[in-house]
Amino acid sequence: MKRDSGREFMENTKHKHLGVSDQQMHLPQPPLSWQAEPVNPKFELPHPGSLALEPVDIRLLISQRTSVREYADKPLSLVELSHLLWCTQGVKIVYGDQMTLRTVPSAGARHAFETVMLVNRVEELDAGLYRYLALDHQLEQISTLKDMAGRFAAACFGQRFVMHSAVTFLWLAVPYRMTWRYQERGYRYLHLDAGHVCQNLYLAAEAIGAGVCAVGAFDDDALNTLLCLDPEEAFVIYLAAVGKKVGG
Repeated sequence: MKRDSGREFMENTKHKHLGVSDQQMHLPQPPLSWQAEPVNPKFELPHPGSLALEPVDIRLLISQRTSVREYADKPLSLVELSHLLWCTQGVKIVYGDQMTLRTVPSAGARHAFETVMLVNRVEELDAGLYRYLALDHQLEQISTLKDMAGRFAAACFGQRFVMHSAVTFLWLAVPYRMTWRYQERGYRYLHLDAGHVCQNLYLAAEAIGAGVCAVGAFDDDALNTLLCLDPEEAFVIYLAAVGKKVGG
């Protein structure tokens, strides 16, 4: 890698270098979400509002936030997972096929992420890979192959807490949803949006006695291969492991 590649990225994505976007050329915008595979099992999620939460002081919640890498051998409930998903990518309003307003900010309301979860311990779910169908607040089961956790931990350079989490969130960036409007500058916004999403996960988990550890150190090619992604179309941008706190 060239030593100054990061600086070149910042320079090349300045507004002065941008041309005419696909949106300005009146090309059709990409879909708001990937379609579920018809053959994959679907699971309705409980309404996130059905989870009873104690009132919290937002300042206390923020002050308690820390990265947690050790988790109790205790599952998340399905309604707790529903709560975490809604807080990180929940859809509040749908404007036809044009845009969604969600529980996190996104540049131009483009919301260019798909959420995949490595489930290890969640009540009512088999261990495996699932995708969050945000528009319907459902889960799509992708795979229940054995030793998925070990494969993903290996792709995260052996960070074993991924294997011991109750669930690990993987956010996949679909760049054309963003670059359709913002061209190459959209790649900046993808990384900014990932930070918004992950911070919501930290705070939402704190409210249910769970801990989170964000993961930025991973083998991009290995993770994209595990998820059968074409990096030109979509790629893993960020991960976060979640589990109940020890002694909680």
